[in-house]
Amino acid sequence: MNADTKKIDFFYWAPRVLAIVFICFLALFALDVFIPGKTLGYYFVAFFMHLIPNFVLAGILVVAWKHESAGGLLFLFTAIFFTLFFKTYLLLPHFIIVSFPIVLIGILFLAHGSLPSKTYSSLKRLYRR
Repeated sequence: MNADTKKIDFFYWAPRVLAIVFICFLALFALDVFIPGKTLGYYFVAFFMHLIPNFVLAGILVVAWKHESAGGLLFLFTAIFFTLFFKTYLLLPHFIIVSFPIVLIGILFLAHGSLPSKTYSSLKRLYRR
């Protein structure tokens, strides 16, 4: 396998894997709804509400899986929205944990989407022989 092919594979898989890992990480924060003494209905509604950002990110990932450039832009817009809505700009650790991974994922999707498709397909065909 050539170094060019490894580079292309990195730009293909890195944003997808990072997005899945980040969505799973963000889902861990939804577990804080389970406190003793609440009803099952409370748990269901609260858990669903805590997972809404995960559903949004998963939907964007589905779009980005096939359309990297559009998905990259959606991830960047989502990072801006998360930064403003969750006020992660107030504290650097909050920004690094919540907003920065989404920015990184968006940039990686845009980087792969900007690769010429002819170059990508010809390199993959050339090095898979």
